[in-house]
Amino acid sequence: MLTVTQLARQAGISRSTLLYYEREGLLKPALRSESGYRYYGDAEQNRLKSIVAYRGYGLAVSDIHQLLELNDRQAQAQLLKQHFQQLEQEIGQLRQQQKGIVALLQEPELLEENNVTKERWVAIMQAAGFDEDAMTRWHQTFEQMEPEEHQKFLESLGIAEEEIQRIRGF
Repeated sequence: MLTVTQLARQAGISRSTLLYYEREGLLKPALRSESGYRYYGDAEQNRLKSIVAYRGYGLAVSDIHQLLELNDRQAQAQLLKQHFQQLEQEIGQLRQQQKGIVALLQEPELLEENNVTKERWVAIMQAAGFDEDAMTRWHQTFEQMEPEEHQKFLESLGIAEEEIQRIRGF
């Protein structure tokens, strides 16, 4: 059993974030001592790992709550697809904003220089708190949900076909 501080450290989040997840109903301690100390077991540790991963994917707390409570894999996949589509729209809007800035600056080479490469994508994922295992799970989920789009995404990063096949699990 872990205390709040121990569990937060293990998950790489702050104590206050863990307590926030409790207030939002995402995580409950396995037990409380007579003096009010919270203790978390394996099930809570695993649940927190899922919460942290979903937050890393940019999901809202309310969506995470739904994902954790849904027992229907199809409903979970639909919610994740909706989030994915929302991200696609946001990326499209950002690309349009980039193009507008480039037009104002009259420097089209900026668009070519700032393409997201594999290295930049990995750096972004790491900055969002993803380790190797989390990135692997992210790719596995992407592959399961949208294999064709996953292929296109990997190609857009300029990754060689051999590595794409390895990433996709072939």
